[in-house]
Order: sequence, then C-alpha cells, then structure tokens
Amino acid sequence: MSSIRIIVLDVLKPHKPILSDFANRLAELPGILGVNISVVEIDQKTETVKLSIQGDSIDYELLKEEIEKLGGTVHSIDKVAAGKRIIPEVETLQDRS
Repeated sequence: MSSIRIIVLDVLKPHKPILSDFANRLAELPGILGVNISVVEIDQKTETVKLSIQGDSIDYELLKEEIEKLGGTVHSIDKVAAGKRIIPEVETLQDRS
C-alpha cells in the first residue's frame, strides 16, 4: 500500500485529450482525491503541464501508466509528500535570495 499523499509531476502531453478530460481520467484512479493541471508551455503538437495530485494512497506506477495511456510522458517527479500526515515545507536561510 502506497503512502504517497501528494505528488507533483512535469508531464508532456498531446493537445488531446483536453486538460479537463485528462484531469478527470486521473482523478478517477483509486487513492486520488484531487488533480490540478497547470500549462507551462504549448508547442504545435504538445503541452508541457505541471500535475499536482493529492490523495490518501497514490499508486505512482498506476498513475504513470494512465498518463501514458492518455498519450503523455512523465519528464520528472518534482515533489512528493508521503506518510500519515503532510509536513509543511520550512524556509531555510539557503532558500532566501
């Protein structure tokens, strides 16, 4: 059983399915409570999007498989929160610029 509660992915997807359909399909996966998609860049045939997903037990492999079925490719995992509760990020001196 996965303890992933939040995951943020950098994904390349085709223009179709449209964002709302893409989000709805991912939101139907078990363990996922919500999906947020933000467009980062649009090219002639593709869109680079940031997927922010929250749930109570996100299965990354199942999520990745569904993204690929929809024609997308995961470029990177940019953030993960796992465990019994979500720990807020704390700003450190190194974060200040």
